[in-house]
Amino acid sequence: MATFFLCMIYAAFISLGLPDSLLGAAWPAMQPALGVPLDSAGVLSMIVAGGTVVASLSADRMLHRFGTGRVTLVSVTMTACALLGYALAPGFWWLALAAVPMGLGAGAVDAGLNNFVALHYEARHMSWLHCFWGVGATLGPVILSLFLGGKHGWRGGYGAVCAIQFCLVAVLAVTLPMWDRYEDRAALRAEAAAAREELAGIVDRLGDDFAEAGRMIGEDATLPLRCRAAACAAGVAMA
Repeated sequence: MATFFLCMIYAAFISLGLPDSLLGAAWPAMQPALGVPLDSAGVLSMIVAGGTVVASLSADRMLHRFGTGRVTLVSVTMTACALLGYALAPGFWWLALAAVPMGLGAGAVDAGLNNFVALHYEARHMSWLHCFWGVGATLGPVILSLFLGGKHGWRGGYGAVCAIQFCLVAVLAVTLPMWDRYEDRAALRAEAAAAREELAGIVDRLGDDFAEAGRMIGEDATLPLRCRAAACAAGVAMA
């Protein structure tokens, strides 16, 4: 079962990489078709990046509440729907709207699967995991190039990648009960609670260290004044 899960995670990371390089490859064809400025691609990239950050920051809470399998399934579904939105978008602002679930889905599945591999597999598998993301990022423009010169153009390329994503959604949906058996969410919650307690202790110790450092810096800063005052007091006493 461990090998099967690993292969499925590798496939998920290939699918995660597929959309990441599509926009840059497709934009020279998309921009004149949509009638928008060349720099509008930056708006889409920023929306995707913002969604990725938000999903990554909330991934810990979602993973411990719903489990890696469900988070991965929902995230890949969001990415597939976003790709469908790209393929069917009648205008730029529809692309901007579809970029929101694109970023949210990518950030959540990235954090979830990285965490799962880190907890259940050897460290070398993490390197292979990101290697397969590179495979997906390389294949995305290759798939797109098969459609750019044809009837459907860039929309056909996005539609093809969307179909691949929905195939992965089907596999994840069928295997969802296996994730629940493989993953001990109670242990993960206990581990997260212990990690939060340890982090709180570290923060408290850092606070004490900063306070002590501030006290010492304050003493050092007032040392010349205190020495001068002591010298003056000694001079008065001698007089």
